[in-house]
Amino acid sequence: MQNVEMGSLLRPAVAKSEWNRSRMGRFLTQVEHETGQVFDDYEDAWQWSVDNLEDFWARIWREFDIIAHEPYSAVLGPVVPGGPAMPGTQWFPGARLNFAEHIVRALRQQGEGIVLTVRSQTNGSAEWSGTRLLHEISGIQSGLKAQGIGVNDRVVGYLPNIPETVAAYIATASLGAIWCSVPPEMGPQSVLDRITQLDPSIIIAIDGYTWGSKKISRADELARIRAALPQLKSVLLPYADAACEVPFGVLSYEEFTAAGKGESGKDISGDDITFEAVAFEHPLVILFSSGTTGKPKAIVHCHGGILIEHFKVIGLQFDLSPGEKTFWFTTTGWMVWTLSISTLLVGGGLVLMDGDPNWPALDGEWSQWAILAETKATYMVTGSAYLAACAHAGLTPGTTWDLSNVREIQCSGSPLAADVAAWVYAAVNPDLMLAPTSGGTDICSGFLGGGPLTGVYAGEMSCRPLGVAVDSWDESGHAVTGVAGELVCTKPMPSMPVFFWGDTNNERYLASYFDTYPGIWRHGDWLVRTPRDTWVITGRSDATLNRGGVRLGTAEFYAILDPLPGITDSMVLHFEDGGGMGKLVLLVAASGAQGGAPVSAEDRAVLEKSIRTIIRTELSPRHVPDFVAFVPSIPRTSTGKRLEIPLKRIIAGAVSGTVIDVGALAHPEHLDTIVEHVRAVLKGS
Repeated sequence: MQNVEMGSLLRPAVAKSEWNRSRMGRFLTQVEHETGQVFDDYEDAWQWSVDNLEDFWARIWREFDIIAHEPYSAVLGPVVPGGPAMPGTQWFPGARLNFAEHIVRALRQQGEGIVLTVRSQTNGSAEWSGTRLLHEISGIQSGLKAQGIGVNDRVVGYLPNIPETVAAYIATASLGAIWCSVPPEMGPQSVLDRITQLDPSIIIAIDGYTWGSKKISRADELARIRAALPQLKSVLLPYADAACEVPFGVLSYEEFTAAGKGESGKDISGDDITFEAVAFEHPLVILFSSGTTGKPKAIVHCHGGILIEHFKVIGLQFDLSPGEKTFWFTTTGWMVWTLSISTLLVGGGLVLMDGDPNWPALDGEWSQWAILAETKATYMVTGSAYLAACAHAGLTPGTTWDLSNVREIQCSGSPLAADVAAWVYAAVNPDLMLAPTSGGTDICSGFLGGGPLTGVYAGEMSCRPLGVAVDSWDESGHAVTGVAGELVCTKPMPSMPVFFWGDTNNERYLASYFDTYPGIWRHGDWLVRTPRDTWVITGRSDATLNRGGVRLGTAEFYAILDPLPGITDSMVLHFEDGGGMGKLVLLVAASGAQGGAPVSAEDRAVLEKSIRTIIRTELSPRHVPDFVAFVPSIPRTSTGKRLEIPLKRIIAGAVSGTVIDVGALAHPEHLDTIVEHVRAVLKGS
């Protein structure tokens, strides 16, 4: 893999004369025509969008023909003098609508066209047409109504990424009930940590699933969840075993959806789906934070906010078209899953994969590349960590599989190193658009990313999405360029949370985003704006490594360590003291000379010397680690997020269940070993 300097141009920006090739370009050209504005480049257009929030969002409403049962009286409700205020911004007051109605509208237009392409290690492959999905939505909606589910009731899905989960989300939303998804790989305590906050009315769960070669039952887990919530109604969807036993007191999925079936057992038409018109700010879905800084926050997103933001980002920023097939590799508990379903809003289709993408090997038949090629998807959304793993393993997906259909790869979860970005162009497809993205569960969208008009620079994010007023600020609240500042959002977005469930007086909400700059959203990331108006996340602002006055973000470590031969993964931890230097511990998961073989003491010594040398020369002599600890794995969430802060707290003595969601770890079995090892290292110092 070649060494590439950060900021190297990998793909030039689209010439203004070619803007009409994308929906975003056509939209902005229409803005120019109607307003007299002239945009020299995308950055000009972005500036107009945030300077004219009300005009911009009103145009998005019209562009995507949002269905309103009652019209809005204004784009923004009354605000404090001087402009929109956060938190508490009122969007589109008076409007009544329903998110699900827009999905159903698009599915009816698709008809017998394929909208869901399924690849499952549990029960194989399938294809669902728009009509077939409408039938499932109808059956689930009827089942929910029969169980008395209506406006504001909470519906939990303990389900994988399969068509029935998609249908359950849409059916729940159609009734004005509130959807919450927890993936089946979560253990019962992790599930209960989340859903007990909500007092849900009903849970739809599977019996089990297959992960690679492992068959995993969820029977005991569902029993524990039901025992902890005795008033919870339960529906069992046979997935691993079509003939599985349904426990007493649990509805079978077939029985549950029977109200939407004909006498012959065939699904009847989806034309009978009804919609509850709700206020713009009515809760649609509850997403949970990863639990990296304590108990997971129950973040409430609303119908109107998700609808209009996702129309904008899916239709303009991602430039997805009717009939286009997209492959989002995601668990149902990640905000990426919620965003992926909105592909259906614009008439696009989804590849749903449920299973282990590393089975039987990183480049095996179930790899994301294999699924991408087999299904002929044109748009891929994956994790930056996955791309890095493939790059460092020396894979060449573009020669192993036919990936000529792929026009864009979007990645998130962690910063994408410059060399990995260059690898995508060299080893996957030289003609695609690469769009590293950063956003979060908090907004169920992106703060930074790419777009159909912008260039691509190695190791950097190309732009701020339209209507998203992101900047990098110093401690005094001044914008900075070339150095790391706090990622802030200076104006409201429609998809900012309406509240946290159970958050008395909005205390946790305010503390999460508004405790540093009054009225300004502080996200908690260190962000660098480059002189060419591109963007780099250098780590969490609460995980900064300050050694003798020299501050570095953790992402700066990983950018130079990830490409090193022999390193599988790494994590840097800084234990502060009163002297200003503290103790710096670097955790390293290493690969032996024979791939999975144990790493010898000699190999560890050589690798540690290389690590210390490159940190000293490329970063800072002050940041050479005091200790390098070799561990079996690096604590990450199932979506690839490194857990530096909660691991530090556990090492310092906190009870793991109070600061980290052990059930959501990729390798929970290694946590105790890692903690004890680091404690021993620090004690020995």
